[in-house]
Amino acid sequence: MSKIYTKTGDEGMTSLVGGERVSKCSPRLESYGTVDELNSHIGMLMACMTEEKVDADRSFLCNVQRALFTVGGYLATDTTKRETTKGTTVTQEMVDEVEKEIDCLTALLKPQRAFILPGGCLAAACAHVCRTVCRRAERDVLRLQESGTEVDANVKKYLNRLSDYFFVLSRKLNADAGVEDVEW
Repeated sequence: MSKIYTKTGDEGMTSLVGGERVSKCSPRLESYGTVDELNSHIGMLMACMTEEKVDADRSFLCNVQRALFTVGGYLATDTTKRETTKGTTVTQEMVDEVEKEIDCLTALLKPQRAFILPGGCLAAACAHVCRTVCRRAERDVLRLQESGTEVDANVKKYLNRLSDYFFVLSRKLNADAGVEDVEW
């Protein structure tokens, strides 16, 4: 691509992977746009994670960013073209990896006794923002499904688990920084 701008979206329409033209306000665009926003927030979170002891967390987040490109690719692909489009399949293994990471992080933490207010150290606060944007992405995907578009169950499961992961990560980041979670 020689130029970043194409001018084809100036009237509020854009193309899905496969060529179908849709409104930039469509539920499909909302869903993958929010996934893209989440990916950007993850980049901010990673930039805030400066301690060496979070290298494994940073590595896992990089894998999450790659997985979110897969989720976005799935959501941006015309439903009639999905089976022939490589790199847009969200798998049960991707869900399992997030669950495994949640379990590993949870094992490092004190048991949770109450609701926890978002915040703490900067990285934990950023993880909470990622959690809430991920929840919005999940709602956007459900609205897409309710509008009549078929959505693979693994896409919904992945986003649901991912928001749980960001909650547990926020607690772990606070613990790493020596900051107590603030209970409600």
